[in-house]
Amino acid sequence: MQPPKHIISAAAIVVNADNKILLIKGPRRGWEMPGGQVEVGESLAQAAIRETKEEAGVDIEIVRFCGIYQNVSGGICNSLFLAKPVGGEPVPTTEALEAGYYPIEEALQMVTWPTFRERIEACLNPEGQPFYVEFSNQKAI
Repeated sequence: MQPPKHIISAAAIVVNADNKILLIKGPRRGWEMPGGQVEVGESLAQAAIRETKEEAGVDIEIVRFCGIYQNVSGGICNSLFLAKPVGGEPVPTTEALEAGYYPIEEALQMVTWPTFRERIEACLNPEGQPFYVEFSNQKAI
């Protein structure tokens, strides 16, 4: 029997002083929150901070841990954090075609990848945190 193989990722919902959300436009999934795979020796929070800087050019401070989304069939666990910017400006990078801050309602309409909008909404609602959501084949269960 092979040991299980899982991917652990971390993402940040970054809300600035104007109550706008940082989004990046990736080449495959369109608009989304910055995030990516946790590297060996790195904490979940450190990964969210690093990925936001790499993908959007923005330095962040973690405000709180929000929860976990687990794709059971895909072997991916995505940890989510609420964060605030502390430096840098959104810029296109090698990982993002575009980056910017958008009003919450506009941002939610821009995000079309399954479960990503739901994740952002869950991070903006402190009453439902921390959360743990299992899903399979892009459908929440």
